[in-house]
Amino acid sequence: MKLVTAVIKPHKWEDVREALETFGVTGMTVSEVSGYGRQKGHTEVYRGAEYDIALVPKIRIEIVVDDADADDVVGIIVKTAQTGRIGDGKVWTSPVEAVVRVRTGDRDHEAL
Repeated sequence: MKLVTAVIKPHKWEDVREALETFGVTGMTVSEVSGYGRQKGHTEVYRGAEYDIALVPKIRIEIVVDDADADDVVGIIVKTAQTGRIGDGKVWTSPVEAVVRVRTGDRDHEAL
C-alpha cells in the first residue's frame, strides 16, 4: 500500500476530486493548508498599498491506495491540477506498513 499526498492550488480541488472519483477512489482526507515554495509567497496590492503574502493557501489531499494504483492516482492528480504556473504544487508517495479501520478492526487491504 502507498500513501499518496498532494498539495495543490485551491481552485483546482473540485477538478481533482471529480477525476479521482471517476477513477474509483472512494476515500481521501482533504485539508486546507498554507505554505510556500521557491517563490517565498508573493506581493499583492490592496487599496493602493503593497503587502507581502508569505503563506499561500493550498489544499492537501491524502489517499491510501494499493501499490498497483499509486502511479495512476499520481498521474491523475498531476494532469488535473497542472496549470503550468509557479505554485501548482507537489505530489509524493510514501510506503504504508499497516492500516486499521477503527470501526471494525479490519486490517490492511480489507481496511481500504
